[in-house]
Amino acid sequence: MKSSTEKLGITIAQISDCHLFSDVNGLHHGANVYNNLLSTLRSIRENTAIESVFFTGDLTQDHSEASYQHFVAAIKQEKIKVPVYYLAGNHDEVSLLNKYLVGEPFTADKTFNAKQWQVQLLQSKSDTPAGIVKEENIDTLIHATEPEKHQLLMMHHHPVDVGYFIDKHGLLNKEIFWSKTKDIPKLAAIACGHVHRASKLSKGIINLKSSSIDQSVDVYTCPATSIQFDPQALTVKALDKGPGYRLFYLGSNGTLTSKAIWCE
Repeated sequence: MKSSTEKLGITIAQISDCHLFSDVNGLHHGANVYNNLLSTLRSIRENTAIESVFFTGDLTQDHSEASYQHFVAAIKQEKIKVPVYYLAGNHDEVSLLNKYLVGEPFTADKTFNAKQWQVQLLQSKSDTPAGIVKEENIDTLIHATEPEKHQLLMMHHHPVDVGYFIDKHGLLNKEIFWSKTKDIPKLAAIACGHVHRASKLSKGIINLKSSSIDQSVDVYTCPATSIQFDPQALTVKALDKGPGYRLFYLGSNGTLTSKAIWCE
């Protein structure tokens, strides 16, 4: 008899944009972001269907080593036992992530393998707040792809514009990104952080200033564990909305569904 996991697929959680400080009482635009992270992790722990957690960047706000230690402490305090994958956001230092996010439940692997699915993490951090994906990194990812498996790609920066101020810090080389990723077999969707809102950006033609590109799959953006951005503001302004994260249901037949979970 097949297990429920084999019949129904797998459930994974994406968290993003914690923006922690060296002080656990530090406020980010009025929000205690450490407490918000604890609330998020508590919700994840209580959902026993979740098999893995994927953190898609911006752990720190003040770039302190203590903020990385607080992230680890929060994971342990809320007794997260499932594997936690991670990648860097524009605020993060890869060296500090690798220094502190060690031992169970953390894994430095950038590929999650299940029977019918692969989830791959792609680095988009650059020397500026905006994102750049190196062609060789995409080539490495494509080489690691198991063509018989369905694919979900996760990254920090958003590869399509969302229509508010964060777009100036989005992925800069969108044309290269989309021209390369269309060659990933069985790519079902892309998930990203950075925008501090939950949305689904449907596939289609993207019109840029000098060209158009084919967005070949849907893009899901992740709510932040810290604050949610006001899309009407010209710069960072927090909405009166609590922390959140995203669930993905990866069906054994290749179907993908997702929903945002709010921890208010």
